[in-house]
Amino acid sequence: MGKSKDKTAKSAKWIRRMKEMWQQAQSDLCEVRHSQIHGRGVYATCDIAKDDKIIEYVGELIDKKESEKRANLQAERAAEHGEAAVYIFTVDDEYDLDGNLPWNTARLINHSCEPNCEAWIDDTRIFIHALRDIKKGEELTFDYGFDIETWEDHPCLCGRPSCVGHIVSRTQWDELAKRKAAKQKHHQSRKRKPKVK
Repeated sequence: MGKSKDKTAKSAKWIRRMKEMWQQAQSDLCEVRHSQIHGRGVYATCDIAKDDKIIEYVGELIDKKESEKRANLQAERAAEHGEAAVYIFTVDDEYDLDGNLPWNTARLINHSCEPNCEAWIDDTRIFIHALRDIKKGEELTFDYGFDIETWEDHPCLCGRPSCVGHIVSRTQWDELAKRKAAKQKHHQSRKRKPKVK
């Protein structure tokens, strides 16, 4: 009887937490629609002023070890099936937030080299804020800030005039240009080598 009561209490607590997260992930300022950038995207349902909080990025708080384990598992799935969606967001040096929840609308905000939003971290919570004034109907985007080491795995499709072609943190754009130039040079030199008969 005691175990059954404990199990019921744990289930009720879990259900309350899921409802809380669902409520946290809702916003009247945006909605999900088909995106020209990639798959589905999130769009402003009204004009949004610079610095306004738009929506919370919700998920499961996990330590770095668990985060790496999930990211590696996702990489294996991507290699096998081509599914490359990763919703793990860095919170700090100890924790990440895995936003792979169907009601986490913010997980569908696409990357852009000219983003109109940015993520603000408040303790272990992540909120998406407007970087500038955003017009009703405009797609919301932010800079995913991926590391340069995996640049070839993440082509960018944002189509903006300043697009660098890959999803890499803005602070690493110069390094990306160097690596792309080196790769191009290497590729061209291999083309020019005469074939040995």
